[in-house]
Amino acid sequence: MTDTITLTGLVATTPRHIVTSEGLAITSFRLASNQRRFDRAQNAWVDGDTNWYTITSFRQLGAHVASSVHKGERVIVSGRVRIRDWTSGERNGTTIEIDAEAVGHDLTWGRSSFTRSVIVGRGRDDAATDAPPEQPEPVEVPDDASSLEPREPADAPF
Repeated sequence: MTDTITLTGLVATTPRHIVTSEGLAITSFRLASNQRRFDRAQNAWVDGDTNWYTITSFRQLGAHVASSVHKGERVIVSGRVRIRDWTSGERNGTTIEIDAEAVGHDLTWGRSSFTRSVIVGRGRDDAATDAPPEQPEPVEVPDDASSLEPREPADAPF
């Protein structure tokens, strides 16, 4: 199956990171995703059922997920869906796995800092390496708009 899905949810397990003997980085974690909706009849927010997904990321994405994502954080995941049926003794069930193509923090719930990877060399076997962290200049944000300096109106763009 090659369906692509985008999910938001809570990282429910500590991401598990391994590197295979061939050097392939793999990181996986469980994602809990539920939808909230406003029930007009109750005049209240209602939580829907929780859906559980196994998220797996490979190569550079896997290495970055391992160093950036932690249990309890809210994330956005986009990737390919794989649905697998399983049997273990007398029990059986279905697991929904996502082969992640992109993973990031859900900025609705907090702030995040980004460190760009730099590609070294041009050969096929050259890997991206992490650049030294750059510390952005702190930005003062006023609590209310009344403290902002008035500006001149901008010229029309056209």
